[in-house]
Amino acid sequence: MSSGTVPRAGTVVREDEVVRYTFPERVGHWINGAAYTYLLGSGLALFTPFMYWMAAVLGGGATIRFWHPWVGLLYMATIVWMHSEWRSDMRAIPQDETWKKNIRAYVENRDDAMPPQERFNAGQKQFWWVMLWCSLILLVTGIVMWFPEKMPFSLHWVLTLFVFIHSAVALITIAAFIIHVYMSLWMTPGSMKAMIEGHVSTRWARAHHRLWYERITGRRN
Repeated sequence: MSSGTVPRAGTVVREDEVVRYTFPERVGHWINGAAYTYLLGSGLALFTPFMYWMAAVLGGGATIRFWHPWVGLLYMATIVWMHSEWRSDMRAIPQDETWKKNIRAYVENRDDAMPPQERFNAGQKQFWWVMLWCSLILLVTGIVMWFPEKMPFSLHWVLTLFVFIHSAVALITIAAFIIHVYMSLWMTPGSMKAMIEGHVSTRWARAHHRLWYERITGRRN
């Protein structure tokens, strides 16, 4: 290995950079994001008449009724794939509890008051687990709603219940999604660039994810 590179997952970058996300991770993330955005728009159009104008933008009511569940399956497939890639990174570590206790310092961008973090901080892990479990609930309830004619008439009350659960859980994911986008674009400058280009500066890595930086590079400075 030359002294001017820091390799990770088969990728070579400059000495002052490290690979934050591999190409497959970025592709999976953006497919997931695109699928979720479509589900968000089409779901809101199906949820309330006040948002039905979105159906016209997305091709009409019949079109979104057909594609919403199929895109949901694509979204779920990317969730499962990303979980297989990031499962170990999403595990809790002792520093996570300290991070949660100092959440105010994080919001105020006082990084010096935050404990060193691994590849993902406690907030990112919380977002992931919320989206994962909510997605599983949406999958189960969505499949039932996809084929309402298969539900015996005597169990139609279950269908009504599942519609409510599906809608409520979807709203939870929307709130989490908004926070995720806000944090990526404004709260932590460089996060979006990392997901687009795949690499970050060593300075950024040390500042935001020191434990991860030290682990992948073997450096302490």
